[in-house]
Amino acid sequence: MSDVATFYGLKTCDTCRKARRWLEANGIDYLYRDVRADGVAEADLISWCNQIDWQTLLNRKSTTWRQLSEREQAVNDTAGAIRLILAHPTLLKRPVLVTPNTLQVGFREADYARLFADA
Repeated sequence: MSDVATFYGLKTCDTCRKARRWLEANGIDYLYRDVRADGVAEADLISWCNQIDWQTLLNRKSTTWRQLSEREQAVNDTAGAIRLILAHPTLLKRPVLVTPNTLQVGFREADYARLFADA
């Protein structure tokens, strides 16, 4: 596996744009994956849920979430969250930054600075 980070986001997401600008301004190489265009692999979601709580990955504040039926929103476990994100990739909380050693969900400049302090 490469040492290059993989960034999962949306081109239209303001937070993703800020995070990408930060990475570029700090000379961090990354592979960009648009979750709407490229989707998210089930294996990646399973791996991420093994590292962090599935509720961290599920964006319950998104427009997509609000458009779901109550039945669809009744997800209460990892398998259900994975199925929902696979069906609606924009439900993934963004951005997700994967490095060989870490998984970062969301963007805070201080968190990225710490993550790449030794890079």
